[in-house]
Amino acid sequence: MAARSQDLGFRLTTGAFAVAMAAIVLGVGVELVRQSWLSIERFGFDFWRTSTWDPVAGDFGALPFIWGTLYSSVLALVIATPIALGIAIFISELCPARLRTPLVFLTELLAAIPSIVYGLWGIFVLVPAVRVFQTSLPESLRALPFFSGPPLGVGMLSAALILAIMVVPFTSSVARETLKAVPDAQREGAYALGATRFEAIRAAMYFARTGILGAVMLGFGRALGETMAVTMVIGNNPQVSASLFAPQYTMAAVIANEFTEAADELYLNALIEIGLVLFAITLIVNGLSRLLIWSMARNTNRNRAASAGAGA
Repeated sequence: MAARSQDLGFRLTTGAFAVAMAAIVLGVGVELVRQSWLSIERFGFDFWRTSTWDPVAGDFGALPFIWGTLYSSVLALVIATPIALGIAIFISELCPARLRTPLVFLTELLAAIPSIVYGLWGIFVLVPAVRVFQTSLPESLRALPFFSGPPLGVGMLSAALILAIMVVPFTSSVARETLKAVPDAQREGAYALGATRFEAIRAAMYFARTGILGAVMLGFGRALGETMAVTMVIGNNPQVSASLFAPQYTMAAVIANEFTEAADELYLNALIEIGLVLFAITLIVNGLSRLLIWSMARNTNRNRAASAGAGA
């Protein structure tokens, strides 16, 4: 009886923690809506799809910031994912034992560096390098919309590169632990069937694909909310442009830069609504990634059940 009572108490306590986390998320959303209600009433859904940002005239549209946030994060993900997976595969599958611990330490040390330090490094090292890279491109290439823009160094490419560097340790750490959790029987079975080392690693990655996808989405979520490092290198110009070298803006950056300058209530509400938009985008991205992971896991379980039935 005492054991059953302890078990019930433990379940209620942990359940209360879970409910508290859901309540915190809901409370954040409700408070953001309440604090931005004036802007929501004034602009409606036009706030999401218009590009004008004029605090003097009281005309606000968040499209340049939404574009800059998604563009920089997706570009950073494209750059960082192959690097992070390569690091995870090397450390978990190929690295000599004496080098594994130092490499893990150095990789995870990148996650402990403050974002302001990344921003300073970006200003003094990355921005000049991007400027040199842009000026070295042939004129015919720089005439294309994707590579157009003044050779300033600050812009979308600098922001994406610094985000990619910041995302790599998170993605590689989770992917590495996922690969370590793959049963040795998966690799041994591949070798027994005559697979090469590359094919055995590919089989292990296929087995761990759900966890690897989760690692990639964790990095994407990290990129969406980064503020200071991106603010220092992206140029902070509210425009919608496909160019890698054009100065642009993100939602987190505009909140950090202009929140203390909000002189009237509508301006302040518009900035808080940008926070609400970022909050909604983050929830949507995490929800879609969770659905994708559940779908992959369900298909995997279904295939295993079918294989077991065929073997029986």
